[in-house]
Amino acid sequence: MAKYRFEQIAINSTEKKKPVEADRFTYLGLEHLDSGSLKVTRFGSDVAPIGEKLVMHKGDVLFGKRRAYQKKVAIAPFDGIFSAHGMVLRPKEDVIDPDFFPLFISSDYFLDAAIKISVGSLSPTINWRDLKILEFDLPDLETQRKLAAVLWSIIDTMESYKKLISATDELVKSQFMEQFIMQGSYSMVPINSLVDRRIQKKRDLGERYEHIRYIDISSIDNELKKVTGYVEYTMDEAPSRAQQVLEKGDILVSTVRPNLQNIAVNPYSEGNVVASTGFCVLRCTKCLPEYIWGVVTSETFTKAMCEQASGISYPAVRDNDILQYLVPDIPLGLQEQFAAFVRQSDKSKFELEQALAELTATYKRIISENLG
Repeated sequence: MAKYRFEQIAINSTEKKKPVEADRFTYLGLEHLDSGSLKVTRFGSDVAPIGEKLVMHKGDVLFGKRRAYQKKVAIAPFDGIFSAHGMVLRPKEDVIDPDFFPLFISSDYFLDAAIKISVGSLSPTINWRDLKILEFDLPDLETQRKLAAVLWSIIDTMESYKKLISATDELVKSQFMEQFIMQGSYSMVPINSLVDRRIQKKRDLGERYEHIRYIDISSIDNELKKVTGYVEYTMDEAPSRAQQVLEKGDILVSTVRPNLQNIAVNPYSEGNVVASTGFCVLRCTKCLPEYIWGVVTSETFTKAMCEQASGISYPAVRDNDILQYLVPDIPLGLQEQFAAFVRQSDKSKFELEQALAELTATYKRIISENLG
């Protein structure tokens, strides 16, 4: 393999424009990019974005240089504008194959090296002057083309599995709507009356732990609605937003950009798992968690939260908006019927997720064996 400086591999396009009203329909921000996915599924803004943005063209590789630890890389699906907190990258085709280029940029090999040169504490950012001189090993162009063909085939299969998982979720939502919402014959109660709000704070952990396991919005796979990991901090180094001590099974509902449905369940049983204050934590005590999950992932709930959200760049709701949302007071027996349906669906999802995990591992193994 040959070694190249990044500026020999990629072109950093810095063309900018001040958005006009029409640009809001083709705007991509970092919030539209999902970690681990090159595909863009969300875009646009309710109003014209403020400040200069980067001009992007269909096929460009978009890289989130701010908070790069979130590992957000995507392929531009159309001509438009991109957040100035990112980079618009294009391949130098004499060195890197265009089909292999986005796979290289999204690889841990590239991202881990780039993250190390981030500067700043609150919102660490990568500067081009530092990135362009980083050196990377690349296989020859013919090998790159062969790798790209194999890896894109794996990605296509992974996308098929994700669609099946999504279809299973939609089936659960449909069952929820049919069984509870469309009936319309139940009295209504606020979510607050069904959950335990006595959530411990980080300070309540005392000296029992030297470290915390921190979950924030970057820990959520938006598409699969799962917690994918955490960042470990010492007690003293933990971010100020790391406050809510979680229990296994707690439902985390992001209060920022409710339209994105950043929702997941805490899968960890350890006592030092702490969530960001950017989540409303729902701990079900007077209802089944499957029921509340059905509520907060429903289109009806999402629409209501979007209508209550305030703010332009990062519209958000308050915890109280979520907690005061009215839901049907469903008898536990009927909740259990729905929960049984959910558990059966989860078995199907688990098998799909296992297959997806195996494919992901294969993909990463091929990348690691051929880069670096």
